[in-house]
Amino acid sequence: MLKSYIALQTYLTGLLNRDDRGATAVEYGLLVALIALVIIGAVVLLGGNLKNVFNNVANSVGTVTSTSTG
Repeated sequence: MLKSYIALQTYLTGLLNRDDRGATAVEYGLLVALIALVIIGAVVLLGGNLKNVFNNVANSVGTVTSTSTG
C-alpha cells in the first residue's frame, strides 16, 4: 500500500511541477499574430481613405506652389 501511495505521489508531483516556459512563447506568438492581423485589417480598411487624403493634400500643395511661383 505504501509503494502505491509513493508512486501516486511521485506521479502527481511530476504533473504539477512541469515546465511551462514553452507555453509562454506560444502565447507571445499568438499575441504577435493577433496584433499583425489588427494592423493588416486597419490598413486594408483605411488604406483607400488615406490614399484620397494624401492625394488631396498633394494636389493642394501643387496648386499653391504653382500659383505662388507663377
